[in-house]
Amino acid sequence: METMLAGRLTIGGGGFAVEEVPVPEPGPGQVLIRVRAAGVCLSDVHLIQGMLAPQPLTGNKVTLGHETAGEVTALGDGVTGLAVGDPVVLQAGELRDGTPCTRGVNIDGGWAEYTVAAADAVVPLPPGIPFEQACVIPDAVSTPWAAITSAANVRPAEAVAVWGVGGLGAHAVQLLRMVGACPVIAVDPLAAARERALRLGADAALDPADPEFGALLRAAAGAGGVAAAFDFAGVPAARDQALEALAEYGRLVLVGLTDQPFTVRNNLWFCRFRQQVLGHYGSRPEDLVELVRLVGMRRLDLSGSISGTYPLADAAQAVNALERKEGNPIRLILTP
Repeated sequence: METMLAGRLTIGGGGFAVEEVPVPEPGPGQVLIRVRAAGVCLSDVHLIQGMLAPQPLTGNKVTLGHETAGEVTALGDGVTGLAVGDPVVLQAGELRDGTPCTRGVNIDGGWAEYTVAAADAVVPLPPGIPFEQACVIPDAVSTPWAAITSAANVRPAEAVAVWGVGGLGAHAVQLLRMVGACPVIAVDPLAAARERALRLGADAALDPADPEFGALLRAAAGAGGVAAAFDFAGVPAARDQALEALAEYGRLVLVGLTDQPFTVRNNLWFCRFRQQVLGHYGSRPEDLVELVRLVGMRRLDLSGSISGTYPLADAAQAVNALERKEGNPIRLILTP
């Protein structure tokens, strides 16, 4: 039996380790992918920490990794429209026996040398997109894209603000500028993150701890506040600050994950000005297709998104580096 390396999480306190496992075989309607690049996301860190639970899960182990790009190496029965050797990126989720599943959460993901996916969850890559950039699109790029275009429905010339300019927030800055939001304001306590936001197209970058923060935000956004605010930090203080920054009819989109409660402290103001708080998670299949086209047509540049690469065997080191935010990364990549 042919074997491969895979980054496996054992549920129930067993921890994470790179192990040798059998190479999977594609079933009917599936394809086998040779993984060329896989993203390391804070959600993976949360899974390893136990903050997120991979439920429902068959057995007590799962291969992590929901951001995956590679090459088709084998086709299951009934697969058409794909060929061996095709470069592809995988949707973060797919249907298995009619049940929605998330790759790297309750079905095996891309932290492996090979992985299987439903053929309809595979998006072909146009020429010229490196695997390292392509693999981050299914979450680090598509999640903020969906938050902007679907949840908040941002329109051109609307003032917007982003709290947390990490893996998702950095792409949100780029995407908000691309859809015509103006001004785009970035908020992050790290000076390096604020500088990065300006390089990526933010019109202003503010320190949330600045005693003059409120005045600086109003000066950047206008006295009325922002039409849409995005929390990618998952920090209660950031959410409170973002809510206070909203204009009349303003929308606050909560994307960053946290186990802390959220409270609307000024209910009268919130209701009087008809504001909204929207939860957001992930994206739709069509979002990945749209983004692949935008990257392929050079409308969106992800060349600066890769902060470092690690061999699959060193996946634990990559997780630790992300958890400690070494070098303030946008995305770290595993290369099997």
